[in-house]
Amino acid sequence: MHQVLQWLGGGFYLLNKIFLSFSEHARSRGDETWARKWRIASWVVYLAGLPPWVIIFVSSRNWIAASVEASGAPAMLLGLVTALRGTTKNPPRWLDLLAIVCIPLGFAYSLYDFGGLNTINQWLEIGLVVGFLVGTYLLAKERASGYLWYVLMHVTCGWLMWIQGYPWLFLQQVASLGFIVYAYVVTQIRKTANRQDEHSTR
Repeated sequence: MHQVLQWLGGGFYLLNKIFLSFSEHARSRGDETWARKWRIASWVVYLAGLPPWVIIFVSSRNWIAASVEASGAPAMLLGLVTALRGTTKNPPRWLDLLAIVCIPLGFAYSLYDFGGLNTINQWLEIGLVVGFLVGTYLLAKERASGYLWYVLMHVTCGWLMWIQGYPWLFLQQVASLGFIVYAYVVTQIRKTANRQDEHSTR
């Protein structure tokens, strides 16, 4: 059963990164229709992969990561709603409030369970948490800087999965990191091209 959860959670999260990179590639070609479709698909598979990851984190006593992963659902929903609407304006406020409530709860329980910040796992969880929350929120707002925060998330999560004996999830993090870097590079190339076009029309 645990192996199935790894394949489901890792597989869906990897698809999320692949679809995000496809979306950025389509956008760089000026194909906003396919860019939007790939972005919608990326948020759908992200939400599908969430429950297996929460179960994996809980079973490994990664309380900070588990609670924040669960609280990331509102940001994922925000990303899906944004992609469906085609606008980043007027996001539901309750989504942010829910995340704010869940984060300290998971952090506090981790401190209680381990008697403070005494393990490297907890420090890796903090890096994972910061990268996940900030990255997901920024990408939900369709800001390319979210990809940089995802780099932090994948590095720390990959390290955590390696330590805890999840080789498939470690490889999934490495593969996801490659797609995230690609997506970010595409956004920067597009921004550079847009600046050059603006400069040439002046």
